[in-house]
This record gives sequence, C-alpha cells and structure tokens, in this order.
Amino acid sequence: MTRLGVDTGGTFTDFVWLDGNGRIRIHKQLSTPHDPAAAIVSGIDQLRIPPDADVVHGSTVATNALLERRGARTALITTAGFTDILAIGRQNRPDLYALVPQKPPPLVPHPWRFGLNERVTAQGEVLIPLNLAELDPILAQLDADKIESVAVCLLFSFLRPDHERTIGDYLRQARPALHVSLSSDILPEYREYERTSTTVINAYVAPLMARYLARLRQEVAPRRLTIMQSNGGVISAETAGAQAARTALSGPAGGVVGARFVALQAGEQAGQDEQLITFDMGGTSTDVALCPGRLPTTAEGEIAGLPLRLPIIDIHTVGAGGGSLAYVDAGGALHVGPHSAGADPGPACYGRSLTHPPQPTVTDANLLLGRLAADHFLGGTMRLDETAARQALTHLAETMQVDSPERAAWGVIALANAHMERAIRRISVERGYDPRDFTLVAFGGAGPLHAAELAQQLQIPRVLIPAVPGVLSALGMLVAAPTKDYSRTVLHQVEEGDTAVSPWLRAYFTAIEERAYAEMAAEGHAAEDVTLQHHLDMRYLGQSHELTVAIDRKGRGERREKTEETLRSWRSLRLAELFHEAHEQRYGYRQPQTLVELVTVRVTAVASSQYSVASNQYSVGGEQSPEPLAYRSVWFAERPYDTPLFDRDTLRPGMILPSPALVVQYDTTTVIPPGWQTAVDLYGNLVLKYTGRNVIG
Repeated sequence: MTRLGVDTGGTFTDFVWLDGNGRIRIHKQLSTPHDPAAAIVSGIDQLRIPPDADVVHGSTVATNALLERRGARTALITTAGFTDILAIGRQNRPDLYALVPQKPPPLVPHPWRFGLNERVTAQGEVLIPLNLAELDPILAQLDADKIESVAVCLLFSFLRPDHERTIGDYLRQARPALHVSLSSDILPEYREYERTSTTVINAYVAPLMARYLARLRQEVAPRRLTIMQSNGGVISAETAGAQAARTALSGPAGGVVGARFVALQAGEQAGQDEQLITFDMGGTSTDVALCPGRLPTTAEGEIAGLPLRLPIIDIHTVGAGGGSLAYVDAGGALHVGPHSAGADPGPACYGRSLTHPPQPTVTDANLLLGRLAADHFLGGTMRLDETAARQALTHLAETMQVDSPERAAWGVIALANAHMERAIRRISVERGYDPRDFTLVAFGGAGPLHAAELAQQLQIPRVLIPAVPGVLSALGMLVAAPTKDYSRTVLHQVEEGDTAVSPWLRAYFTAIEERAYAEMAAEGHAAEDVTLQHHLDMRYLGQSHELTVAIDRKGRGERREKTEETLRSWRSLRLAELFHEAHEQRYGYRQPQTLVELVTVRVTAVASSQYSVASNQYSVGGEQSPEPLAYRSVWFAERPYDTPLFDRDTLRPGMILPSPALVVQYDTTTVIPPGWQTAVDLYGNLVLKYTGRNVIG
C-alpha cells in the first residue's frame, strides 16, 4: 500500500511518496497559482505514482479564496433582528492608533442577509415557531441574484437545532444545486458573531472547494483522495468539500505534524523530551508553533481578519519568507515583507523578473552572501542567477547608502531574522514558556538557512533539521491520522466536587461520543480503531474568554466501555483544580475563591493510521568527518568565512560536521554558523548544538 503527500505552497508544490516498503521519495516543482491541480497532476506523472496509491492533499483553495475575496456568491439566513451581526462584529481594534479604523467588509453584503420571524430562547425553548412560507420569497431573491451558497445561523440554535435543520432540508429540496451550511453542523457553540462568521466562511468557500476537489478526484483517479485539515488530521474529500472551512490552514498544519513526528522519532533514540518549537520558513511566509509535549490546538483562529472558531493547530504566521521583498521606505528605513515575489516571477535570481533592476528578496540576499549554492539549487535542476541577485542588491545598497551589496544583503537577512525571532517570542515567552527549554525543529525550503542564527538569538540550545526539511509539510500529511472534531456549548457552573465522571458531564460526553463513532464508521473506521480525546473550555465566572483543558485520551480498544483504571483517573480530575492550574500556567496567577464555569465540551476522534515511515532508512557510516564537496566564501556576523560545502546525501549517522559549514540537498540548504556542533543522528537528521566556539573538522 502506497501513499502520496502533496502540499501546495505559494512558490513550490511539494511531493512525498511513501512506497509499500515504507521508503520515501521527494519531489518539488513550481506551483501553478492559476490552477493548483495542474502542478499536482504533473508531479504525479513525473513520479509515476501507481494507480492504487492514496493521495493526501494540503490545499490552499479555501485560504486563497478568503484572502483574495473571490469566494462563492453567498447569502445569510438568520433570526429577524440579527441580519447585521456580520457588520457589527466585535469592538476589537487591530490598529489602536488608526484615526479612522477600517474593518474588512462582510463576506455577505446587506441585500443578501435575510431575517426570519422565528425565535428560540436562551434555555432552548421555542418562543416563535418557524414559518417555512417565509422562505419562498427568499428563494426567489436567491434565484434572481444567482446565489450559490447559503449560510443558516439562527439564534441559540446550538441549544435547539430543529429550526436550522428544517430550513436546510427545505432549501436542499427546493434548490438541489444550492450549497447549504448550517451553524448547528459547522459550529454548535455560543457567541453569535463568531458562530455566524465561521458558518459564513464555510458557505463562502465550500462551493469552490467542492468543485476543485471533484475535478482533482477525476484527475488523480483511480487513486483515493483525502484532505489535510487545519487541526492536523485528514478527512475524506467529500467531507472537505462540504466543510471546507476546516481546511483553511491545512498546509501549515501538515508541517507541525511532520515536525513532531520526526522529533519524536529522533527523541526516542536520543532520550530527548517532546518540548518543541516548529519553524517553517517557506517562500512567502514563516509559520511557528510551540508544542509543549502535544500538538497545540486552539478554537480561536482568525483568517483574513475574520474569526474562524474551528479547531486548528495554533500557528503564528509572519510575512517573512524566502520570496519576501526588501525595500526602503520614504523615510529611509529598510523593510522585508510582507509582500512576496511568489512563484511567478519569483526572486530576482530565478531570472524571470519583469522590472529593472529587479526587486531583491531574502533568497537573493542568501545567494549573494554565499549561503545558497547557485549550481546546487533543487539538486542542480534549477540554476540560480547570481548576476540578477547582485544587480537587485546593488540597487538596494545605493538606496540604503551602504558601501556594498553584501552589506545590504546582510541587512535584509538580519531584519528577516528579527521578524521571525519576534514571532517565536510571541508563542513562547508571551505565553509563559522559556524557549531555552525547547528544541527548534526547522523546515521549509528556507528554514534551515536561518534556524541556527535564530536559535542563537533566542538562546535555544538545540536545533533539529529533518532529513527532508523542504517537504516536511507533505511528509506530515503522510503520517497524519483521520480526525474529526466535535463540540457543544453547555454553560454549566462547576461545583467544587465535580470531576470528569460527574453524571451531568458524562451525559454530554456520551452523546458526542456516539455521534463521533457513527461518523467515523461512515468513513470506514471501526470503533476499536478510534481513539477519543476529551477537552473542556472553562473560565472564571464573569470572564469573557476560556482556556481549553485536556481531560484524557481514551486508548484503542476501550470503545464506549472504560477500564477501571481509566475511571479512577477520571475521578481524580477535579475540574476546578484543572482550570486553576491551566490559568496559572498561562497568566501567572490563579483565583481559587472564584467560581469556575464550564463553557464548551469537546471531543476529538482519531483513527489509527495504516501507514508508517521506515525508521532504518540510513545505514551507520564508519567515517566521523565527511569529505567536503568544495570550499566557498560565506558571510557570517557581517564578514566572510572560508566555509566547506557538504552534500547531505553523503552524510551518515555518527558523522560530525565542522563549523561554519553549508549542507546542500535537493529540497533546501542548511547553514551552520560558527560556534555550532553538528552531528548526524540515526535517522539522518542534523542535530545542531551551540558550543560558542568554532568546531574544526
């Protein structure tokens, strides 16, 4: 059985093929933004993927549709009096000092927002019954305006979804081609604005995603197609088409899953723990995440300025990538990003720039400073244009009024590093974690170029460079498990003696568990192969935001019956104390005398994966010092060093590399600055440790 992971990025589309023996092959090619499927089909043909392979895809269709505001023509049906909730939103001010703050326009304009005279109370009782006759003039308006998709979000439908489901059935029967998204299916939680926004986002992107996936399924047939979700799991293409909002951040999620898989594998061999900071630097942006022994998930995401309250891996993104453009503003200050050269025309050194002189990027700066080898890019299949990079940075140097293009290039690198350092501090220091206790796992096409210097600035003592860092997101998709998330708002005041086995809480969990088992079975996963994870959103009474607290993880084979050991564990978990501990970890204090409120119950269903990556891909080598390909001048700390260049394919476990050094491979280049000791571990990972001195090989 074979599997192909495909990650569509802004610059490259990455492929990782897992064959029947657990071995992997990798491939990269330029993305085709006008038609993402074209690059995927081309890569499948070049790799000669067999027809019985499964294809796991991380898609940017939903993300791009939201960022570019080119989704489906969408209408909103809600309770009368609440049609303007999208326009009102919250009183949050992202720009505190803007005299005239600009909010992004709603995805649904006013003429396409409709109110029905129905009402459910805050206790879940019907106050005003639903009258389906009100939908007939709305349907006529939808036809006249050529509406493709409808979001239905009624007041308090998370307590009583009957009205929404009746409306959904009526619309689907009357207009079979109309896509309908119900908030009681997408997000059965309180907070009307966030629930409405999330449902509208799904309705806005689902028709595009459904059409894209239907065509892609035909193109890759007879291979089975599954889709990476933002929560780090995979779902069927059919489910992804209906609930497209769950795929908005699927590519970055694959990277975190892949990084944790590689780090855990290496940690078992080296006796390291699971404290990780993932650092994914691609062509257009950098994604960072903190993994304190688990995948970091959150239900408070945002995309394109709009709240998206679906479970996602908690990733912080900054506009600093290999293709980020460098320029000087009117005041003479240097900027890097957030605008990017993308895949077309790409950095100046790609030789396709339409401007003269070409505008420089981070990649051009790395090339000029000797950190990229022009004849080793993509394994030598794509040669970089050093002359074009020098022209771009010479012009930037003149604008900056510095004495050489190398000085300008070093300024670009330093500023890009500062942006990424700030991002890592935001997910670690600002949340109560010390980055010195973590391992930095660097990947993406540009991550290994910058990782060691970033770690040095943050005093992170250890850096792990995976064997295939440039395509790690695609590898993460290969090892990701089928996953589905479920939630329900309860708004229950926690008593002092309440535990995870209190009858009122078990009733909520049991109802959700039954649904989870049924839906996982519909996707082909037997109950004994499904693991359930339980979480609670809690807060101090009167607070407006919650913290998510993990309860436990039910092991395989337990199904609905709990072992006595599990029951004992649950009885010892006092809910209030769990929240006090979580609050103190996040904010540095607790309020033990304040009442605790349980807001939302969450269950995640995870099926066991049928695939595994072989762990013995590399044989132990006898040499301790590898032979360099060549020596070249590389800039570190604003001056050049004579630096050896190594081919990663020739490195074997046990080898020790000198510093400084460059390591080239098909999908990336690793920069090892002075003062770092580098060893090759059992799985072919590069493990960098800071020593503070040059290591002579």
